[in-house]
Amino acid sequence: MLISRFQQPVYNLIYRLLNDPADACDAVQEVFLKVFRNVESFRGQSSLKTWVYRIALNEAYNHRRWFSRHRKQEVGLETDEEGSRSWIESISDPARDPYELTLNEERHQLIEDALREINPDFRAAVVLRDLEELSYEEIAEVMQVSLGTVKSRILRGRESLRRVLVAKANDAKA
Repeated sequence: MLISRFQQPVYNLIYRLLNDPADACDAVQEVFLKVFRNVESFRGQSSLKTWVYRIALNEAYNHRRWFSRHRKQEVGLETDEEGSRSWIESISDPARDPYELTLNEERHQLIEDALREINPDFRAAVVLRDLEELSYEEIAEVMQVSLGTVKSRILRGRESLRRVLVAKANDAKA
């Protein structure tokens, strides 16, 4: 029940923070191991969702810190970086409009690429609010910062994201 409810949202959060599907899968496994090992320490002062997201955020930061120090260049064997249906499989689905599918895929990739370029604290706040749809209060609990800091990070993160997207659009025009 717990895994089926939170696995995909936790994966989405961690993937957007780590930008690597294999690392995200590893981190998600660690998150659920920690959740199950420490479930008795959950006191109910926050929602279960914010408690799990806090563990996920910490695990993503730990992974990023560890890999920035230890990781060598690796060559992946997977052809599908997203860990889901490939673009070709999706476009061959007769129920989907190929034009809309292509536009959505391009927009999605553009936003994901832009997210990678902004400050990690801003990125986490924007992802938690705009993609995971957490409230400001839940984000404050997950990130262990004040409500004002959350609002500031979301505002600054959205501004940074907008600047990156505008710069990419201007580069594409040139």
